[in-house]
Amino acid sequence: MSVRDATHSGSWYTAHRKELDRQLAGWLSKAGESTTDGDPLPIEGLRAIIAPHAGYSYSGPAAGYAYKCIQPKKIKRVFILGPSHHIHLSGCALSKCSEYATPLGSLTIDKSINAELAKTGQFQEMSLETDEHEHSIEMHLPFVYKVFENQVDDVTVVPIMVGALSESKEAAYGKLLAPYLDNPENLFIVSSDFCHWGTRFDYTYYVDEHNNVTQSLHPKGQRHIHASSSASSVVTGHQKIFESIRQLDHEGMARIEDGSHHGFAQYLSRTHNTICGRHPIGVLMASVEALGKDKHRTRFVHYSQSSSVLKPTESSVSYASAFVQRNE
Repeated sequence: MSVRDATHSGSWYTAHRKELDRQLAGWLSKAGESTTDGDPLPIEGLRAIIAPHAGYSYSGPAAGYAYKCIQPKKIKRVFILGPSHHIHLSGCALSKCSEYATPLGSLTIDKSINAELAKTGQFQEMSLETDEHEHSIEMHLPFVYKVFENQVDDVTVVPIMVGALSESKEAAYGKLLAPYLDNPENLFIVSSDFCHWGTRFDYTYYVDEHNNVTQSLHPKGQRHIHASSSASSVVTGHQKIFESIRQLDHEGMARIEDGSHHGFAQYLSRTHNTICGRHPIGVLMASVEALGKDKHRTRFVHYSQSSSVLKPTESSVSYASAFVQRNE
């Protein structure tokens, strides 16, 4: 029996069980009893959530809003789709482990579903080293354990590492996974942070209040126009950088809520927003489309940034949480 260790505990999040349990409970409690749109929590007919995967000191509170949407008693199986940060992967890959460890306890891998997916010939298998090196799935495991703590022995997980897929490949994997998404006993968790802004991420896209777009803000302050219907040689707007980032992210979030997989792909092609889980999101959107996007409702319930960037020399990462609900 192969167990994946909680390799990022003690660094990205605490390895102390009681402290971790207290933190998770606090973040779930802070999410409240309803969304800002007035939807009561948990969400009836929940099919999927989108939640961040950064270190908990940054993303833990944001993730709590997504996990508060879950009604655990109705779920038997949890699919976790996370992007590959460290290896090139042109498709998707499954874990060969039987358990995933967390400081709270272990989660059981659904080997029968893994076998079903493997039979399609569309999935590779992660090595243990690759599995343990990647954080995008691991950062969700303590939340999963906490939410399902009263029935953890009756719930299995299906971790799927998602590579750098083309739009057509996202559509193919979405169609393949659609029957699983359609099963009300299954829950999909999509792991994604949003905009990574700053020179250290090689991304300094800026939009002023007149909708002029600057592809790159030089650290010394020079602005180089990239594209805009009203762009001039000099940007004269005064929108703060963190406001521009928020505008950029919210446009992407709107495309996700609209439910058009192609529309989201076009947005990414135009802005190159550094949403690290864009391919898992694309797979989820394609899966929803395969089932009928008119039958589903996607809503974001939280948005935040790691810092409010004011200068081109600064940086930030954005975190957004959402749910996908089946319209009954």
